[in-house]
Amino acid sequence: MVGTRNTAYAEESAEVKVLYANLEKLKLLTKKIQGSMVRLETGGNVVKHAIGPIYSNTQSLQITNTNIDRVNEAIERLRQPLDAKRGEEGIIRAGPQSAGLPQYLSALRRVEKALVDLNSTNMRSNEKAISDLTSLLSIGSTQLQDLLRGKLSQYVGPVEPLHYLTKELPFPSIPQEELAELGPICSTLNSVAASGPQRGEGGNPAVRIYAEIRGGYVTSNLQNLATASLNTVKRRATDGPYKQGTNGIGIYSNALENFIYAEHEILSRIFTGEQRGLALQATCRSALTEYSKTLRELNQYIRANLMTDCFLAFEIIDIVTAMSYRVDSKTGELKSLFIEALRPVRETAKSSLSELIEETKRKAGAITMLPPDGGPVPLVHEVMNSLITLTAYSGPLASILTSLGDGNWRSTSNVTNPTPLDVSPDSATLLSHFILDMIETMMVALEARGRTFHRSKAVQGVFLSNIFCIVDRSIRQNPELAKYLGSPDSIARIDSFRKRATSTYLDAWKEPSHYLLDVQYTSRGARPASSGAVDSSAIVKALHSKDRDAIKDKFKAFNASFDDLVSRHKSLYMEREVRGVLAREVQGVLEPLYARFWDRYHEIDKGRGKYAKYDKTSLAAQLAALS
Repeated sequence: MVGTRNTAYAEESAEVKVLYANLEKLKLLTKKIQGSMVRLETGGNVVKHAIGPIYSNTQSLQITNTNIDRVNEAIERLRQPLDAKRGEEGIIRAGPQSAGLPQYLSALRRVEKALVDLNSTNMRSNEKAISDLTSLLSIGSTQLQDLLRGKLSQYVGPVEPLHYLTKELPFPSIPQEELAELGPICSTLNSVAASGPQRGEGGNPAVRIYAEIRGGYVTSNLQNLATASLNTVKRRATDGPYKQGTNGIGIYSNALENFIYAEHEILSRIFTGEQRGLALQATCRSALTEYSKTLRELNQYIRANLMTDCFLAFEIIDIVTAMSYRVDSKTGELKSLFIEALRPVRETAKSSLSELIEETKRKAGAITMLPPDGGPVPLVHEVMNSLITLTAYSGPLASILTSLGDGNWRSTSNVTNPTPLDVSPDSATLLSHFILDMIETMMVALEARGRTFHRSKAVQGVFLSNIFCIVDRSIRQNPELAKYLGSPDSIARIDSFRKRATSTYLDAWKEPSHYLLDVQYTSRGARPASSGAVDSSAIVKALHSKDRDAIKDKFKAFNASFDDLVSRHKSLYMEREVRGVLAREVQGVLEPLYARFWDRYHEIDKGRGKYAKYDKTSLAAQLAALS
């Protein structure tokens, strides 16, 4: 047992000794490695110090080489513009006809690019080259402008707008093959102008040239229509109110609109972007200036003849406003120019409404003599014809009346400084109110003149009845006028004049009616029967002699007054409807009174007719004959 334990211990002790021996060897090996590392580090530092300057020099050489390449590139770029001058000068100086348009335009583009490159270097050494290229570009631009003028001038001959309007043909344009060349020409000119020595001065020369040539073409071809518009406005005073469409402004406007569309179509093919709008405005400016001038001259004539020619102002507003919206919808341009041209005419139309009312008052007040037979005056027909004509312009009147406000047309001060009245009625109602104001103004003014000139109530009544009849007939015969005056309020306002006229005329018949009134004293006897047969003999017999004489006088006075009024009635001028209406009114008042009086007192002269000249039948016949 003891021997076995010693043996195990001896083995373990031997292993420990082996481990210690290996550990000593490891320490020696570690020291050798450390020594090698120190020597390697020392060698590396020596190499580093030796190679460092060489690496630095290599980097410097690389940077220098890169710089040299860049300098070479810059020199090459600087040489290119100079080469461009030498290469393109011959093409440009030869002109587009000799070199051919595509090659010529390309040469100009290359010179333009070279000039831009040289200008970007900002080097003094390039000043001579810049000057040479600028001069060359200027020559090319001038030649190109001349070419553009020449091409455009081929298509600006005189045309007759009426020919194209009446046959509904499109207005003349420029052939497609020419447009295909004009586009690049205008584009190059625009580019050259933006890069050349005068860039920013005078805008695009292509736009300027186009507007100069084509603008003159449009203006000259519209000149005859402008003249015709001014000539057709001059009419004789006996011609009455202006008739829609008789002035040349409609044809003139139609021709101008078609010329604008033709130019817009051309410009859309040769210009791009905002240049199109600028070119259209520049091209049409001269024609629109002449158009505006024509409108101003028409406006002066309208202001001098408002009663008859204000309708031309409404027509112009209708034409120009509609045209401005159509042109703006199609081209996106010119609307503001049309509205500005229209402004004077619109102001005149606006003020004409109050002027129509005031002029009606003045004309009525200026009448120095009325027909002694109660006949109407021409002013009535004139005013009603004016109102009938007015209804044809409901479109332009709608905007004018709405801007004025209900009732603000009654005085000039309200037109210039409108009072804040209720503007809630629609345009149709506003026009109805204006027409009523015109009619009432005329009738009130003529009623006042009638009272001044006509001393007889009969003549006054007939005069007013004739006026009402003409007004009423005009309304009934014109559907448009009837549409605006068909409301119960309008009918009542106009009918009030008829009632006043009838009442005035019946006042003249009060005298014979008065003679048919008698006094009955019920206290002196039995109350007379209110119905049934009347015994004239008994009634006359019961009268005192004084009362019988009074009845005789009443019959005599009635006969004289009645005969006089019948004679006067037949001598007065009455419209057919007036004579019938007034006769029925007189008959309705007088016949019942006379029948009652005759029934009671006809036995006063025993049927001899000495006092009771008319029996009931003969009086009814006389009254019926008044119609």
